[in-house]
Amino acid sequence: QVHLVESGGGLVQPGGSLRLSCAASGSFFSIDNMGWYRQAPGKERELVATITTSTSYQDSVKGRFTISRDNAKNTVYLQMNSLKPEDTAVYYCYALVRHIGVLPPSGYWGQGIQVTVSS
Repeated sequence: QVHLVESGGGLVQPGGSLRLSCAASGSFFSIDNMGWYRQAPGKERELVATITTSTSYQDSVKGRFTISRDNAKNTVYLQMNSLKPEDTAVYYCYALVRHIGVLPPSGYWGQGIQVTVSS
């Protein structure tokens, strides 16, 4: 079993910054990729950013958000700058994890963390 724990959310004014963290713990062989999704009220969950050996971003956050990863700590980060009210959502961490002797890799989700951008 793998647990993902997010931290760093909260309330911020438009134009402000927040840094989300997500630490993976448990028993596993390796983590293939990690990412961040978000879900606003009344909307479907959407991909924000992912990281493997490269990074990928949703168009609306390019140039404002940066995803990074510390493999030694099994932690992924999302630096969010120039935040806008439309970035308000619950942000979820995701990890695609390899277990020894198990195929295909397994996906895990964090519990979600609220990010609110409002004046």
